[in-house]
Amino acid sequence: MTQLHAAIQEVTERIKAKSADGRRDYLERMQAARMQKPQRTHLSCGNLAHGFAACDANHKQALAAESAPNIGIVSAYNDMLSAHQPYADFPPIIKQAADEVGAVAQFAGGTPAMCDGVTQGQPGMELSLFSRDVIALSTAVALTHGMFDAALCLGICDKIVPGLFMGALAFGHLPVIFVPGGPMPSGLPNAEKSRIRQLYAEGKVGRAELLRAESESYHAPGTCTFYGTANSNQMMMEAMGLHLPGAAFVNPNTPLRTALTRAATQRAAEITAQGNDYRPMGEVVDERAIVNAIATLVATGGSTNHTIHLVAMASIAGIRIDWTDIADISRATPLLARVYPNGQADVNHFQAAGGTGFVIGQLLAAGGLHGDVETVIGKGLSAYAREPWLSEGRLDWRDAPAESGDRDVLRPANDPFDSEGGIRLLTGNLGRSIIKVSAVNPQHRVVRAPAAVFDDQDHVLAAFKEGKLHRDAIVVVRGQGPRANGMPELHKLTPALGVLQDLGFKVALVTDGRMSGASGKVPAAIHVSPEAASEGPIGRLREGDIVSLDSEKMTLTAEVPVAEWNARPQWRPDPRKSAFGFGRELFASMRGTATTPEQGAITLLGAA
Repeated sequence: MTQLHAAIQEVTERIKAKSADGRRDYLERMQAARMQKPQRTHLSCGNLAHGFAACDANHKQALAAESAPNIGIVSAYNDMLSAHQPYADFPPIIKQAADEVGAVAQFAGGTPAMCDGVTQGQPGMELSLFSRDVIALSTAVALTHGMFDAALCLGICDKIVPGLFMGALAFGHLPVIFVPGGPMPSGLPNAEKSRIRQLYAEGKVGRAELLRAESESYHAPGTCTFYGTANSNQMMMEAMGLHLPGAAFVNPNTPLRTALTRAATQRAAEITAQGNDYRPMGEVVDERAIVNAIATLVATGGSTNHTIHLVAMASIAGIRIDWTDIADISRATPLLARVYPNGQADVNHFQAAGGTGFVIGQLLAAGGLHGDVETVIGKGLSAYAREPWLSEGRLDWRDAPAESGDRDVLRPANDPFDSEGGIRLLTGNLGRSIIKVSAVNPQHRVVRAPAAVFDDQDHVLAAFKEGKLHRDAIVVVRGQGPRANGMPELHKLTPALGVLQDLGFKVALVTDGRMSGASGKVPAAIHVSPEAASEGPIGRLREGDIVSLDSEKMTLTAEVPVAEWNARPQWRPDPRKSAFGFGRELFASMRGTATTPEQGAITLLGAA
């Protein structure tokens, strides 16, 4: 076995040390919840009768006789999200596959699934981050009936997989397999989509042409094909051993996709506490699995949103991580993939070039991953360096390619695109923040310029259209943290800032909000903590202050004399601005209790 990289080992041991008490308590709770016999045997007759009232006679008999494992289906299906629309057909497939191995499958419950692509730049986006915790609660409600011996979680997109993950971990004594739906086929090339967006931002094309380009990009059932948060989710589920190997990027409505869904169902039936190969989620997800998730995330240029989500996800299992851990793993992990926005390829091209199996195989060989972990299919991560295929109509696995099919998309660990993954931690008198430099050209990674201060992204765009930002500037958008307005993504700023950069201006973004998982070529110090609503120093910045964003020295500073800086009054956002409309009034308690982004922006009391 390849020796683990020293930095990966060091971070893992650090995480274990600070997680010791929380992890012990979690595992003790999960052990107490484990039952050798199905939990439904402890239900009263009235409880159980309610639990299988809608089943047919055979399934009633199986559940009453305790002879069959019962698999709970938790799905984020809706037919407005392209990624989740294929899930409409999954329950019948799952139920038939369960029947074939003497198991039962019941649809346990649904969770909400909002689309950031629809709400981007709209008031509804202020509910997006908090929807993760709502999904976690919904998953817990689905599984709390005590009817199930294992669960299948059906979800793909941004907050949905983290929410399902968190809710399922609360039932970590159960085996859980995540069942993806796959990406849509490739549409309009990413370079052309970006070109049209920038032309629209400059007023050179109209809405009709923009809508045509967007429709040709997002055009079919399946996940959006850029490498944002949704597809980063899938990479991490592979690395944590919660998928069947290679399940992430198989297109929807194909024979291979159906075969993987069937196989996931039948595997779930095999790994319950009543069998001989018990694999509870709470033991699969340990400190090593979290480190593996971080390593594959940064090796593929994944979404910065996971510097928030992974912290929250790990916390449910009693594991404590922070941005220093993530940044240290990123510095020790080579960048192996260039997928849009870190390149021009999409995830279908990534899959064709070698996909998840190639990445995991390369990292394992380089000592960049813990190989000795538990997964839903067995001991060791090496099985995830394989890929699924249909051999004479039957599902099988073969070794992933040893060589990249396209070195412009995937590189081996001994010849990477970069020696590091690209997620860095910035510190200074403005607080702590995250920057992703993997898509930023080296000449743009250091920016020193006057601050242009805003408290609303629409004000930024208005200033851009009026020509007021056609200069060197660090655009500061404050009042965008979880306690201010739910921490919406500010992705609609990307085209305008990209135009300014292309015009030769030195430009960067500094914000206590989020950028999309699709953030790209403009340097952006995001998640600045503490946020302005918590009296963070970003609230002391004033128009014209010189700000230095240096992602090489990993600093973010306002060049203001200390005495003047300390004497300045603190700006805080008006809480009434995001208090009402689009359901925001219902989320006031979440805004009031959310932890910092580095703590996961979590609103579930006691979880963090």
